Amino acid sequence: MPASTESIVEPGVNGINGDHMNGVIVHESPKSISKLNETTQSFASPIVDDVLLSALYSPSAIAKIWGVSLLELDKAEPPTRYPEYTEPGGTRYISSDLLFWTSGFFPGSLHLLLERQRKWPRQFKSNSPHTLKLQYACRWWSASLHSQTSRTDTHDLGFMIQPWARIGWEIEKDISCFNSLVTAAHALASRFDPRVGCIRSWDTCFTKRYSFGDPGDDFLVIIDNMMNLDLLYYVSHLTHNPRLASIATTHALTCLSSHIRPDNSTCHVVNFEQEDGSIKERITNQGFSDTSCWSRGQAWGIAGYAQAYRWTKDARFLDASCGLADYFLSHLPDDCVPYWDFDAPLPGPRDTSAALIAAYGMLLLHEATSAEKGGRYLRPALRILNGVVAMSLAPEARFVKTSRGEEAVDMGGNETIVLNATINNYEFAPRRWADHGLVYADYYFLLIGNELLRMGLVPAA
Repeated sequence: MPASTESIVEPGVNGINGDHMNGVIVHESPKSISKLNETTQSFASPIVDDVLLSALYSPSAIAKIWGVSLLELDKAEPPTRYPEYTEPGGTRYISSDLLFWTSGFFPGSLHLLLERQRKWPRQFKSNSPHTLKLQYACRWWSASLHSQTSRTDTHDLGFMIQPWARIGWEIEKDISCFNSLVTAAHALASRFDPRVGCIRSWDTCFTKRYSFGDPGDDFLVIIDNMMNLDLLYYVSHLTHNPRLASIATTHALTCLSSHIRPDNSTCHVVNFEQEDGSIKERITNQGFSDTSCWSRGQAWGIAGYAQAYRWTKDARFLDASCGLADYFLSHLPDDCVPYWDFDAPLPGPRDTSAALIAAYGMLLLHEATSAEKGGRYLRPALRILNGVVAMSLAPEARFVKTSRGEEAVDMGGNETIVLNATINNYEFAPRRWADHGLVYADYYFLLIGNELLRMGLVPAA
């Protein structure tokens, strides 16, 4: 059951936008949602080149995800550990416990394939898996995560639950996914403190340089948290609960001044004084320094504010996302694949996850600005994608048959679609990994493919 005792309205429409009024969503009728969906399909003719099209919708990308999923489909119980990363120089996934914030991305990737297979079957270029097998894999891989939805000790429920549960509800009409979305949104909202105007990100944080061990003394908020607001907006829309949207909007407004610097770069971590919401310090946990710009954090900000604008139509959020995107683009190297931190000494590791998250955010900006500003973020987003494809695609996987005629996958070496990601290269981090495969890099690679189809920017046939 939801963490809140507020009444839950049985879902009606599944649209994604509402008009902005006083910082909350005004719910639209099914008729207006239908008109909105038609509008998002009416962009100018596709400009995605054949090389990028081939990569985004390749049988190899499908085979990579399916090959990893097969490792658990014959087990007696659903998985409780989830693919996270490959070690630098390694090819196979290292898995993390279902409690970890990345647990939702691999089930989310499976659900993105299901969505693509159902909505755009001609861009699902694969003879395998069969629809029923893919449907089963989606449910199997997400089964254990329903137990995580009522957690109030993490802000990452948007990452852990929404990637699979939203599609599970919208495509499958799985009421357990609907319930998990609602429960998770209320659990996330419980971490909001009106004195600070934010949702608490971390209760504690320990590095080799600093320690925050008492939530009563410190209130830590990270730029990444912008991405979890979408869960609140979405459930607010589904259940007609303006309080959830209001919390999300308040958090986003607070972070405009706390996390975005005057030059439109972002700070990673802000520590607030809980009693009055004043800022005690700004630091980093994953970037080069407290004053540098960690590229994935910048990407989280681009996408997070673009999502907030989609729901609220608050021009401040659109301006923020555009400013962050402009900064990101102005600091890219010639090949358009960002280094892990824009201010770190060169040469250094790249971060394809930052590239893909930023490209996803810029696609949303294109959708938001196409009428007024000519959608100036589409071509930069595609340049970033082309850079990732040229530099960082893993060797191709393919579907094969065993000697018994059973379905199998030749992974081609690496289990991930994309290489050259960086989890954390901060010199004082307790866990430091760079230049490897990463589950959420693959997730955003697949998500971008689906978004391009939804927006009508690539041919569906």
